[in-house]
Amino acid sequence: MSQNEVTALTQHAMLVAWGQFAHCLGLIEKVEAVSLHQKTVRHRPQTKVLEFLAGILGGLAHLEDISRSAHPLDQDQEVAKAWNQPAWADYSGVSRTLSGLTMTEAQQIVQVLEEISQPIIDREVMLAWRDRGEIILDGDLTGRPVSNSSTTYPGVAFGHMGDGVQLGYQAAMVSMHSPTYGRLWLSVTRHPGDTVSSTQVEALVLAAEARIGRRPCRRTDLLRQRLANRTREREGLAHRLRQAQQAVEQAQTRLQETRDNVRHRQEQVAEYEALYRVCQRVERPYSHLAQARKKLSVHQRRQVRRERDLIRAQQRVEWHRSRLARCQESLRRLAERLDRFEQENAANPAPLRVVLRLDAGFGTPENLALLIEMGYEVYLKPYGRWQIAKTLKKQVTDQTTWIRVGENAEMVAWASFAVQGFPYPLDLALERFHTGKTQRHSALIHFGDEPVTCDPPGWFHRYNGRQTIEAGIKEGKQVFQMRYLKVRSEPALYLQEHFAVFAANFVRWAAHSLATQCPQVPDGWQDSATPSVKGQVTVAAHTSAWVTWLEQGCLLRFTDHSVFAGRSLQVEREWVYQRVLPFVKSYVFAPIRAP
Repeated sequence: MSQNEVTALTQHAMLVAWGQFAHCLGLIEKVEAVSLHQKTVRHRPQTKVLEFLAGILGGLAHLEDISRSAHPLDQDQEVAKAWNQPAWADYSGVSRTLSGLTMTEAQQIVQVLEEISQPIIDREVMLAWRDRGEIILDGDLTGRPVSNSSTTYPGVAFGHMGDGVQLGYQAAMVSMHSPTYGRLWLSVTRHPGDTVSSTQVEALVLAAEARIGRRPCRRTDLLRQRLANRTREREGLAHRLRQAQQAVEQAQTRLQETRDNVRHRQEQVAEYEALYRVCQRVERPYSHLAQARKKLSVHQRRQVRRERDLIRAQQRVEWHRSRLARCQESLRRLAERLDRFEQENAANPAPLRVVLRLDAGFGTPENLALLIEMGYEVYLKPYGRWQIAKTLKKQVTDQTTWIRVGENAEMVAWASFAVQGFPYPLDLALERFHTGKTQRHSALIHFGDEPVTCDPPGWFHRYNGRQTIEAGIKEGKQVFQMRYLKVRSEPALYLQEHFAVFAANFVRWAAHSLATQCPQVPDGWQDSATPSVKGQVTVAAHTSAWVTWLEQGCLLRFTDHSVFAGRSLQVEREWVYQRVLPFVKSYVFAPIRAP
């Protein structure tokens, strides 16, 4: 291999390495092939889009940091060369290009990211199924706050973010537990800030299924049974509605009889009053006139009661009618769901076992029933208004045996617990946390084939393994600086969200590639499942190195002023990995399970 004589200095060592890795993936070529309507003055708009991605990979907090940081990215010619660009633009030019993007153009760029990611995702799905016999997904909703006084962000709304209510967005995110990379982001969708978790379950799951290209077998048998039970419930509601309507008719008849009696008594009182005036008789307490007045008063009071009874009967009719209407609407949705699930099962020759872990915000009864029917093994906590913990606390007695599952946590579990109003039996657990002199309780819910109640510690740690997505969200905010929205147009905001999750995946892929190529990678980078992403982005991407360009890559030698002094990385423009062949996606094979 021939080597250039000139060696240049870069202040962004890892951005040079990542530029070379981007060539391996075909990222630069495909982004440059996207047609953008903006004209080229000094820099192509595609160059500025790649510069925006490089800034996110470098963990720049603000767009202006491209030009105004201690070592401006737009002045680093070696990074531009690594990304196959003649030069970088000033941040103001990047801002104008992002502001001028159309949503169609942003979607085309994101489609490039998805095309690049898909073969890697397919391979990780295959490895997870082969090695563990299951795919583990985690979903969550995270806030993207902006200034409460801002008026320039499109589609923002006030909602719960962090510890309070703020103006901003919510990002619905799904990650997969990857055998090679630890955490692999599958999808991100931005919503207004007032969006709540309980409304996003189906959308999260469908987005994840679209990315992994596989899904579990829908539990149509359970759904069919639920539909039959709901049909019987509708018949009962219809019968009660008919009874209520008959009660209204009876109340109307009684009211009419009472009104007739009142009218008759009024006429009788009028006749007695006329007679007494003609005869000049005095009305005494027990006279005919007094007795007639008393009977009239009785019937008038009865009329008031009859009118009230009729109103109540009519309200009961409306109540039963609304319940019947809701039941019929539910039957319609369930029937449509059953038809759709049967079609999906018919088109799914190789269903997977997929585990889904969610927090309490998603855990409404209807969401849980949907996930069960979609075929998922579900681990979650119940929604706050679903008083599962309160119900379970009533089951606890002095003889109940609590099992320690953590340093300050104990659990007691029930298998196949029938929850009132819920269509399917659930595995339930009551957690008890010791915090000083006080105790705090919460509940866990599971549905699936795993006998979790036989191993409460395993159940506890398996659910809490969803902390991986919480760590990923924290990484996105602190490392890739998603706590700062660098742009304000709808397409650019959409692009930033997808660039950030792609960057998190990209750094892990690159770390795996470097670990296999370079024997001198710094400590903490070798484990591809848990690479030091923070160290690579916040330190190595802002570390100086000498760059020597080779025919098929470059040699990076960290300077003496670098924390990685004495190390060197030879980065080649190639990355060899086995793609998943198309037939494997529809092939049914037995996973290898650990003994």
